[in-house]
Formats: sequence, C-alpha cells, structure tokens
Amino acid sequence: METASVPAINLAIVGVGKIVRDQHLPAVAANAGYRLVAAASRHGKVDGIDNFTSIDEMLAAVPAIQAVSLCMPPQYRYEAAAKALAAGKHVFLEKPPGATLSEVEDLASMADARGLTLFASWHSRYAPAVEAAREFLAGTRIRSMRVAWKEDVRQWHPNQEWIWRAGGLGVFDPGINALSIVTRILPRPVFATGATLEFPGNREAPIAASITFTDAQGLDLVAEFDWRQTGRQQWDIVARTDAGEMMLSEGGARLSVDGVRVHDEPEQEYPMLYRRFAELVASGRSDVDTAPLRHVADAFMLGRRTLVADFHD
Repeated sequence: METASVPAINLAIVGVGKIVRDQHLPAVAANAGYRLVAAASRHGKVDGIDNFTSIDEMLAAVPAIQAVSLCMPPQYRYEAAAKALAAGKHVFLEKPPGATLSEVEDLASMADARGLTLFASWHSRYAPAVEAAREFLAGTRIRSMRVAWKEDVRQWHPNQEWIWRAGGLGVFDPGINALSIVTRILPRPVFATGATLEFPGNREAPIAASITFTDAQGLDLVAEFDWRQTGRQQWDIVARTDAGEMMLSEGGARLSVDGVRVHDEPEQEYPMLYRRFAELVASGRSDVDTAPLRHVADAFMLGRRTLVADFHD
C-alpha cells in the first residue's frame, strides 16, 4: 500500500545575505519538503522567485506562503517574526533568535497561541561530531572544560556594521555557536560566575570575551572568544575527563579522545536544520531553546568591561 506524500512547505526567506546564499539556499534546494516561493530583502534577490523589499509587501502579495525563514540581523528579527506569526506563518529564526530573551519569549507565546511552529535554530548543534561528544561526556566524569573560539572578524564578517552595534552581539555572534554546543553536550546546566568583555573604543559590541562557568557539581569551565585571531582559526572544545581528554574541534566537526580521532563526518548543519524545521511543522510543535542566548546575557550582566584599541575593517 502506498503512503501519501507530504505536500512541500511553501517557504519564504527574509534577509538575503551571505549566510543565505552560502547555507540556506543550498539546503532548501536539496530538500524536497520545501518549495521556495518568495524572498524579501533590502538589497539581495533570489533568482527564479518573487522578490520584495519588505516582509509586509511579501506577505501581502504571496498569501500561499506557509513558513518564513528569518535571516536578517537579530536587532530586526522580532518585528519581522511577529508579522509572520500574525499572518499565520510558521517561523524559522536564524541564530541568535533575537536581540533579547524577552523578545524570543514573547514570540514563543505568540506562536503557541496561534498553534504555529517557532524554531530557534542553532546550526552548530548539528555539526557532525556534537552528538558523539554528548554521548562520550554522559559516560564519564568531567574534570574541566576549555572553549576557544577565535577567528578573524575581517575574514568572516567583512564590512558588517550591524554586528558591531548594540544588539549585534559582537564576538558573541560566533561565540554563541560555541555556547550552543556546550549547552548540548554537557550533562548538567552550567551558569556563569564571571566575565571580562573587551570593547574597542569605537564600537558598541565586544571584540573579545572570557567567561568562567560552573555547575551544581563545581565544574571548572572557561570559554575564550576573540575576533582578533590571525593564522589558524580556532573553534575547539577540550574536556579533561576520567575517560581521557576529549577534543571537539573544527566547530564540532571532529571528535578526538587522547589524540585519536573517533568521529569525523561531512558537515550537514543547515540541511539538518531544515529537516528539523519540517518535522516541527508537521507535528505542530515548536523548539525554542534560549540557553545559549541566556549565557550571553549573563556575561553582559556579570562582565567587567575593558577598553581596547579602536577597531577598523
């Protein structure tokens, strides 16, 4: 007996920038569960579909849209998400899901009241070796953990002024990827105990940060984020455990224990995100985990702020 196929979701994308072209569009194109029908962006366009300059214009012109993927800077995401939910659309939020925790909580309430799906996506949690690291740590005692997320902002975020403005998160834009992994792989919740945030004199957001964390059993955890890295870019999480030293490297792509690689698979982060979103829509559920953003907020609350040299692209 043949089973009926599930109709493709009519999807629209808002905010057509580098991340959309590099990740979202290829992931959607490769997934038969979606039909990309429209895009809205002040500057970018997607070939072969209807393009608009605002989400209002797009929602009014294309009522067949069933879901919207929001990929604009976080400072502008709440307003767009609220409009999409009010129009009866399911919503996919790029990371971070908003500029504040309160915004995201309000959106979650809106989605719940309307029976719609809201997905706060954390792409780094879908890196190939993250689940293997989670399983490894679940079976041993963790002595300490060190997180080093250090990259060259000029290489990865060239001329992106929004990221330096209040609400743009600065170095926490990549750093929150590390926090999304840490909150996934550790067996218990952690909380910040102190932080140092380094601000260029000419910027509203930090260029570097150091955060100390612990948990109910006294875990020794330190996370270092820096946008001034030259040479090798570093996205590593190292845990010293009773079962050996675990290293989750390359942003979660590779897992080694005592120097022996035990997990290494091709990256499929965004394809997995869109599979997850389709599953949530089909089941009528939401997934709005704010733990990574909450840790960023705590770092700003606890952080000792220091001024460093002005930064220029």
